[in-house]
Amino acid sequence: MDVVSAADEVLDVVDRDDRVTGQAARGEVYARGLIHRCVFVQARDARGRIFVHRRTASKLVFPSHYDMFVGGVLGAGESYEEAALREAEEELGVHGLPQPVPLFKFLYEGPGGAWWSYVHEVRCELPVAPQESEVDWHTYLTEEELERRVADGSWAWVPDGLEAYRRLREFRGPRQ
Repeated sequence: MDVVSAADEVLDVVDRDDRVTGQAARGEVYARGLIHRCVFVQARDARGRIFVHRRTASKLVFPSHYDMFVGGVLGAGESYEEAALREAEEELGVHGLPQPVPLFKFLYEGPGGAWWSYVHEVRCELPVAPQESEVDWHTYLTEEELERRVADGSWAWVPDGLEAYRRLREFRGPRQ
């Protein structure tokens, strides 16, 4: 059985309107700064706390950074919905999650490149066993704890996740 490295995985390349214009290997997409597609899934436990993790040092993009979303890039021909469920189950190490709920999509442009980012949310009441190749450390934080960690600057957060987090807070509006 041939094992395909993450850099060799084929992705859809898209334009600024999220229309597919071709395909390329992930390594080439990153090296050339091509626009592609990504999903972000905010996972909450039964108590409503948010899953937070540190990425492994072997990640191609933002190694050893913290993230408040699970997710990743879409493979060629994969839908946002398919990728959201696949990525959430893979990274959390669970099976049988409900379909993540799509919230909004935006074009991220910043450190690391540019990609269409579809933000989802899901309730995960199953015991998690995060994927060791993706997740180095994890915990659950309340919204207040997460806001404090983001504000105090003591953790290096993935820039795209921070942008998705900021937009999610705007999307949800002022808290009561």
